[in-house]
This record gives sequence, C-alpha cells and structure tokens, in this order.
Amino acid sequence: MKKDTSEQSVEQSEVGLSLEELIRRGARDLIERAIEVEVQQLLAEYENVRMLGGSRAVVRNGYLPAREVLTAVGNVEVRVPKVRDRSGAGVKFNSALVPPYVRRSARVSAALPWLYLKGISTGDMREALTVLLGDEAKGLSPNVVSRLKTEWASDYAGWMKRDLSGSRYVYWWADGVHTSLRGEDDARQCLLVVIGVRLDGTKELVTVGDGHRESKASWLELLRDLKARGLEVGPRLAVGDGALGFWGALDELYPETRRQRCWVHKSANVLNALNALPKSLQAKAKAQLHEIWMAPTRAAAVSAFERFVECYQAKYPKAADKLVRDRDALLAFYDFPAEHWIHLRTTNPIESTFATVRHRTTRTKNCVSRSSFLGLAFKLVQEAEKSWRRIRGVERIAELMGGVVFKDGEPVKDEEHEQQRLAA
Repeated sequence: MKKDTSEQSVEQSEVGLSLEELIRRGARDLIERAIEVEVQQLLAEYENVRMLGGSRAVVRNGYLPAREVLTAVGNVEVRVPKVRDRSGAGVKFNSALVPPYVRRSARVSAALPWLYLKGISTGDMREALTVLLGDEAKGLSPNVVSRLKTEWASDYAGWMKRDLSGSRYVYWWADGVHTSLRGEDDARQCLLVVIGVRLDGTKELVTVGDGHRESKASWLELLRDLKARGLEVGPRLAVGDGALGFWGALDELYPETRRQRCWVHKSANVLNALNALPKSLQAKAKAQLHEIWMAPTRAAAVSAFERFVECYQAKYPKAADKLVRDRDALLAFYDFPAEHWIHLRTTNPIESTFATVRHRTTRTKNCVSRSSFLGLAFKLVQEAEKSWRRIRGVERIAELMGGVVFKDGEPVKDEEHEQQRLAA
C-alpha cells in the first residue's frame, strides 16, 4: 500500500537534515501547538460576544510575521496567530508562553523581570533562562540575578525623580495590579500603574508605585509625587475600574480630569451579579451590555442602557444598580474623538502588559523587598513599552487640546456649540 503523498513529501524534506535541525523543527511544532491552545482559549472566552448581525466579534486574523525564538536548541522560527476584534473593544491575543516583548529580545534584561514576577525563584532563574536564551544564560548565578535586581531598583529610583514640568497628557489609564509576591512584611504586593498618551499620540509609562489594596491614601501619595515633580495639569480623561481610591485621589489633585469607567471591568461586575442566570441568558446579557458601549451615539447608548435596566431591574436589582450608578462615567467617551473610542472604553494597555503576571502561580515562595519589587515591575513595563503603538486619530489630539468640543465623536461646529452653551 502506498504512503500518503503528504507524508512522503514530509519525509523527503527531512532527508539530509542534521539532528539539531530535526530537533528545532520538533521544538517549533511543540511551541506552535501550545500557542494554538492559548488562542483557542481566548476565542472560546469571547464566543458569546456577537456583532449586531449575529457573527462573532472576536475572530482569527491570520498570523504575525514569523519570528525567531532563541531556545536551548538554537533559534526556532515560530508563527504566532492574530485575532481581530470587530467590536472595537480592543481584545488582543498575547501569548503567555511567548509574550511579544520577551520574544523580540534575547537579552536577559527582557526575560528576567517577566520570569520573576511569574513566580520563578532566584535559585531556578538560570535553568528557566537557559530555556529562553540558550548559552547566553550560562553563568547566571543567584548572585548575578541579585545584582541585576539591585541595578533595576536603582534605575527605577532615578526614573521616579525625573522632571515632569514639560509633560502633558491627553489620556490616562490607571489600574491596580495584584500579584502573589510577598513583601518583607508578608503582605501581598499591589502595583499602582498609570500609562498616559502624550500630545503626539505615543503611550508612555507615567508612574508606577506600590500600595495597600488600591486605597485612596496610596493613590494620593503617587499622584502628589507627580505634582511635586511639575505635572500641574492632569489629562483630559482618565480610564479606570471601580476602585474608589484612584477616583478619590484624582478628584482631589486633578479635579478637571473627567472619568471613564472601564467597560470590561464593569461588564464583568454586572455579569457576576447575574450569575444565577442560565448560560444562554448570560450570553444574552453580555450582548445587551455590548450593545450599549458599541452604540454609534450617546442617544443610542442611553436607549440600550435603559432597555438593559428595564430587563433586569425587577429580578436582579444589584446588577442593574451596578450599571446605573456609573452611567455618566461609562458614557463619557462620547464627548471625545470617535477615532479614540477604541482606546478609551477599557484599560487594555495595562491589562495586556501585566496579563501574564496578574494570575501567576502561587506555588513559589518569593519574598522581595519593596525596592526590588518596584524595580522588577518598572523593567517589565519598560520592555513592554517598546512595542506600544500610537493611538489612532493622532490628528484629533490638537483639536481636542485646542478646545474643540466633540459630540458623539465628531467636532461640534461653532454655532452649535454656542447654542449648547446658551441652553446650558
């Protein structure tokens, strides 16, 4: 019986390959299969999010250009899948196995903070880095790792003293990132992170600090430091979740900044309050929430908002109340350029940067000093920052900062603006 033609071609293509080349092919296949499992899990998570026509919102979208990953068996070329979020919510696929900023760099400085915050202990660091970096990890003793952490802590301390008097931000994303790393007082460490958009549309880390459960006092300390270093004017809009500590501190120090609640966090909170619903109705509720924040105008969003409340208020008042109490903050983005909406509905820049460490394993017993913890986090964001892109619609920033008023994402003409002002 003849062998299948495809099998014959594979065998012929492998004739003459060295053992190392065959091993690299096997490694490539294993890595790509593992990444495929990750992307399938993401697609399954968003399976019930649908467009108005019923089609799936989050779909596959080909592959990123092939990249080489440096492994213990040499360079292995890997293709990483892409997904497309047709809803505009900004859902992206970032492989936890090969994060973008680790995959693009064979430097220890790129990989070590990520591994440490993932839970790899100092003693196991050399073995873990050898898998990622091959020969470059040789000689990486625990003492070398400790020296690197000291250097990064020093880099962070110097960065936190930089002058901000010439800085201006259009938008901020703020969030608290909880990890399982323990501090010297045995308390769980919480990172307070602010990422901003500059006037040229580029994103940059504004500040990163630590705090106790995202309290107002912790956020106040962080924001006061920004003011002390010259950042007198806050952003036009800040995007964050429901942590009251940040909003309280923002109102006190930058009261002119408007609030935008993250729709991903809010949807999760509302759906959690609807957990008694059957799965089919859960999917319906998720679609109804999606209809609100994907509406083309504020009026259409308000109509969808009211339909949701009317549908669930009687039987699930807690879910409806969670939505109602933050109505204005959830719909603030309609007063900003439509090109920017995709960036303003969620805290995705922070979520994607820390996705691989937010839910890291708790099996390890890492205990770090405050300076080491902040230095590691700073280095992690620094590496991720290299892959950040400018926001869409950069040309709209000058209009916004120049005082142009936007309604439903479009600039308001002078006559209409005057009529609105007089009516108010």
